[in-house]
Amino acid sequence: MTRLIQALLAVAVSATAAFAQEDVATFGTGATPFVIRSTTDIAILEPALTAFAADHPDLAITYEQWGSNPLHANASSACDGETTPADAVFSSAVHLMVSLVNRACARPFVSDRTRALPDTRRWRDEVWGVTQEPAVMIYNTDRIAPEDVPQSRFDLLDLMRDDPVTFRARIATYDIEASGLGYLFAYIDSLEATTFGSLLEGLARSDAIATCCSAEIIEGVSTGEYLFAYNVLGSYVRNAAPANVGVILPEDYTLFLSRAYMIPAKARNPVAAEQFLDFLLSERGQAMLASVGLLYATDPDELRTVQSARRSIPLAPPLLVALDGSTERQFLERWTDAFSAAPVP
Repeated sequence: MTRLIQALLAVAVSATAAFAQEDVATFGTGATPFVIRSTTDIAILEPALTAFAADHPDLAITYEQWGSNPLHANASSACDGETTPADAVFSSAVHLMVSLVNRACARPFVSDRTRALPDTRRWRDEVWGVTQEPAVMIYNTDRIAPEDVPQSRFDLLDLMRDDPVTFRARIATYDIEASGLGYLFAYIDSLEATTFGSLLEGLARSDAIATCCSAEIIEGVSTGEYLFAYNVLGSYVRNAAPANVGVILPEDYTLFLSRAYMIPAKARNPVAAEQFLDFLLSERGQAMLASVGLLYATDPDELRTVQSARRSIPLAPPLLVALDGSTERQFLERWTDAFSAAPVP
């Protein structure tokens, strides 16, 4: 049994555990509560939260950090009236956010700033894409020579095929059952990449490691536990900033994610949620997001290559296909079957 299959089974055993937040922080000392539940690390969004709290001294902001799947479960439960809702939900698992909007769990809002967003970054004026972040490949620069660094998925396949011993159990990716973001990236890959089947088999044959969390993957690459990682959200790499971790935007195509913001239909303080959304979309707010890597700034020399390979993940109904019960079950079976069928050397 591969280590990835073991990880998937462990997730299945714990899947019924009650959802819970990972961390919490407070900003401001006002009398009016404003609750944000988000998948974004507190440290990354702290500058924007601090600035917003200073602009709104009447607010007492509670910022809760969640995993993407537990956050969706919580928001869905709140939509059904089973638990206390947040005032704003902010998630990288955008397909799950679209599903909440589709269930009438969101409150509409329109402003000049939301109108200015492209169609790919807003849907029904109920969910908005606030960031622009690439899905990248990363590698340990101390262990992989520059001439061996893959620039595309085709190169990655060649790397795994040509040197299977070096890369055995040394490549990491998201656990697609534990991570809503990981599932989304893998599903979009299956639609975009002609290499998907081969890539899946290559990762399985290499005994790739699946884990829930960006921080664990990035740290593992930095320490040398992993030599390479696939489909990591670039903003987390930027913020971790390990000196010996290189970043690759695949030349065949690079997925770009716009982290989704929603105001729950049952929010207790929707006005503050609207104000915070407008703040994040303002010139000042966008500059703060750019400073922490949540908006990708392309070097002029790279602009033509990156733009031609760019594939934005739109906030739109087609994402709901990824959540269809039959589609999801068949996709997960395809994933696990590939690993269980991987040959033993």
